[in-house]
Amino acid sequence: MKRDKRSWAEPYKIKMIEPVKMTTPAERKKALHEAGYNTFLLRSEDVYIDLLTDSGTSAMSDRQWAGLMLGDESYAGSANFYHLEEAVRDCYGYSFLVPTHQGRAAEHIISQILIKKGDFVPGNMYFTTTKLHQELAGGTFVDVIIDEAHDPESDHPFKANIDLDKLEQLINEKGAGRIAYVSVATTVNMAGGQPLSMENLKAVRQLTAKHGIKIIHDMTRVAENAYLIKEREPGYEDKSVADIVKEICSLTDGATMSAKKDALVNIGGFLAVNDEEIYNKACNLLVIFEGLHTYGGMAGRDMEALAIGIRESIEYDHIRARVGQVRYLGKKLMGMGIPIVKPIGTHGIFLNAREILPHLRQELLPAQSLAAALYLDSGVRAMERGVVSSGRNPETGDHNYPALELVRLTIPRRVYTQAHMDVVAESVEAVCAEAGSITGLRFIYEPEYLRFFQSRFEVI
Repeated sequence: MKRDKRSWAEPYKIKMIEPVKMTTPAERKKALHEAGYNTFLLRSEDVYIDLLTDSGTSAMSDRQWAGLMLGDESYAGSANFYHLEEAVRDCYGYSFLVPTHQGRAAEHIISQILIKKGDFVPGNMYFTTTKLHQELAGGTFVDVIIDEAHDPESDHPFKANIDLDKLEQLINEKGAGRIAYVSVATTVNMAGGQPLSMENLKAVRQLTAKHGIKIIHDMTRVAENAYLIKEREPGYEDKSVADIVKEICSLTDGATMSAKKDALVNIGGFLAVNDEEIYNKACNLLVIFEGLHTYGGMAGRDMEALAIGIRESIEYDHIRARVGQVRYLGKKLMGMGIPIVKPIGTHGIFLNAREILPHLRQELLPAQSLAAALYLDSGVRAMERGVVSSGRNPETGDHNYPALELVRLTIPRRVYTQAHMDVVAESVEAVCAEAGSITGLRFIYEPEYLRFFQSRFEVI
């Protein structure tokens, strides 16, 4: 694929700004202590550049803001639901739509429908909320991602690929009847925003079809995955991102969507399926946990913004600029010699805390310590993706110790400029230069589930 070497700028103009507070080191030290050294517990007003997550933090377009004014807030049969349903069918190809307030509600519903106690759910690396809902439904998640995904130095272009031998071995050992479904994410967050190849997904589809096993697609960042397929996979260089997205979806039986990522809204999600029986069961659960099947957990205005955002998300100029800004930061950090997950992913840069803080054993929570140090240096908020996020072994009570101990610098869509990325890179460089002075953290409060959100720590 021919590369254009000329500079480019974001494909939008800024119409409105949100002022941010510039804090002093003393103010940041106080704020960090009050937050228990957990960046999730910082007040947003004390954050300068917020790279905690790209979930619900993107800037909406003028078309989306205009769509908000067209909200039909009828309790039943909202016009906006039908606009959203049409967008999902046009852009993704799924037959039935179940709107939810965000992605984890869709994960809960599909887990309750498809998972029986004692079932297994193979997938291409866990995601925190997805895995928890699978476990609460009585299932056991099994990681069948390729080994390269656990190696931050590997340059494999499709580190989200499923290892077909691992998957087939699991099916043969447990029996196809005990495989609830295969959980396929595009892209894989915990591996560093890494994509899945179309070739691999086709092979997974062929294997699961032979055994009568469904594929449920975590399509949170499907447009970003499609963009990398266009760039990296032979035969797709001349296909549009929109066509690649639809082909990915066509190889799956249903999908959960946190629309707060790719689809450019601040709240919302959905479950989409092709099986009418599953759809009817999902609607029945939706009424219990979310709302009527024509609004779920969403206001009419939010469904309209989502319908518009879905179509914007698969526009080439948008997705090229979105991934391009992430690459800009990644290349800058690599040029500084900062160890990050390679290749550069699509929604953020993942700092390799093991390499940056080699003096801290994993039980001293190096990624959590590094995220705290970064905020203290500059007011940049990042998040931990390591031992804290991995939780504990339910049988032994010990920490799970993942191979990847990372700090995620997550880039919201259409929010920050390249100058902000320069500030972030310089702060990371400064923190890494003083890495030897960073001490570890220990828990002083730990909730039962998804502990990374609300745990509190103290400096050792």
